[in-house]
Amino acid sequence: MKITQEKLPASQIGLEIEIPAEISKNTYEKVVKEIAKTTNIPGFRKGKIPRPILLQRLGSQRIKGAVLEELIQESIQKAVEQESINVLGNYQLISDFEELVNNYQLDGNFTFKASVDVPPEVTLGQYQGLQVQAEEVLYNPEDVDKLIDERRQKLATLIPLENRSAQMGDVAVIDFAGRKPTENDEEGEIIPGTEAKEYQIELAEGKFIPGFLEGVAGMNIGETKKLTLTFPEDYAQEDLAGETVVFTVTLQDLKEKELPELDDDFAKEVSEFETMAQLRESLEKQYHEKAANDTKQSIHAAIVTELLKHTTIELPHTMLEEEVQNILMQTANQLQSYGMDVNQFFTRDVVTKMRETAKPEASKNLHTTLIIEKIAEQESITVSDEEVTAKTIEIKSTLKERDVDEVKLQKYVKHDLLAEKTLDWLQEKTQVELVPFGSLTKEEESTDEEISEEESNADS
Repeated sequence: MKITQEKLPASQIGLEIEIPAEISKNTYEKVVKEIAKTTNIPGFRKGKIPRPILLQRLGSQRIKGAVLEELIQESIQKAVEQESINVLGNYQLISDFEELVNNYQLDGNFTFKASVDVPPEVTLGQYQGLQVQAEEVLYNPEDVDKLIDERRQKLATLIPLENRSAQMGDVAVIDFAGRKPTENDEEGEIIPGTEAKEYQIELAEGKFIPGFLEGVAGMNIGETKKLTLTFPEDYAQEDLAGETVVFTVTLQDLKEKELPELDDDFAKEVSEFETMAQLRESLEKQYHEKAANDTKQSIHAAIVTELLKHTTIELPHTMLEEEVQNILMQTANQLQSYGMDVNQFFTRDVVTKMRETAKPEASKNLHTTLIIEKIAEQESITVSDEEVTAKTIEIKSTLKERDVDEVKLQKYVKHDLLAEKTLDWLQEKTQVELVPFGSLTKEEESTDEEISEEESNADS
């Protein structure tokens, strides 16, 4: 068997394979015998069908097609083993199959062309002495106060109110129904999804569409009021986005929140600490650590963005599609954890759109992983088995009783630790300018849009 290799774009290797006539003929005989064993023709026993009858009933083209399928499959597998090619996924036939069938001669050599995806070559550019800007995340004492207040709100006692009107911060029980406005100010039909009875809601900003809860404020128990409001343009329910709706609202009940005192008893109630001082000290430490870690992640992200500018990689189709599939699986698992029926959500059209949307993210993920692995290889950065085991045990302790795939978890942990080590090493070799948090966001969004546009152009 003669094999000729050719390097193709997108990390592919082209193979021209010439199969000797003897092998071709032997395969033909084997396939015909197998077909004869499984073919049912009235008047003949299986395996005893005369060849002329078999060829007449099934047709020579069908027989030759089955022979070529086996020849191509077996010869590519042997070629890959013979040439020691590290193949990703299945092969792609370059030659036209129908043309191969038409030109196939039993007593002649058989030649065809195919391609296989292989791991991409990573051509590193500059990765030391880089200059980057990264956003610095600072500790904000208000974050501690906000978290304590959230826990305090959860322990609030609701006290019924009767002698005053509703105020922002109260908890109201309301009936409401939305209708489209009419020219004669008559009530139209209720719009689906805009009606509820005895609905309890806190009168707080961001809990409903703009103006709704502010309109409830000032109402008295038993009072009915009409509110003409417009849904936001980006409202999740598309048929309501940007629509003007008249809500009829009746205040059925009103309650006031009575918050617990911020004392040591409160600290014991919401944490494992004995005093408020201990609780606050622990939270301050957590938020200091979070700010430092967020800054570190910001620096690492900036380094990755810069590395992407200096590195050339041609991603194979197989690898990109596999990463797209991983992203879709992660999305499905996340939706399932929210209690959604993924089978209803993932329609064919939705999956098709999601696959296209996920390609830029998949491409960036793969580029990042391959670059970091290449740098780690060149700089002899490694992760020990002890480090992987320790981190795996730490992660498993947070998963409680959930079943985990030990092999996959260790692979993930090793990859994660190696990436962090390599990025830490790169950070030491990089000149980093820290800038205020949020100052680079618009610039990054613009860059992401450019990357997405480049990916779309490349795909097309």
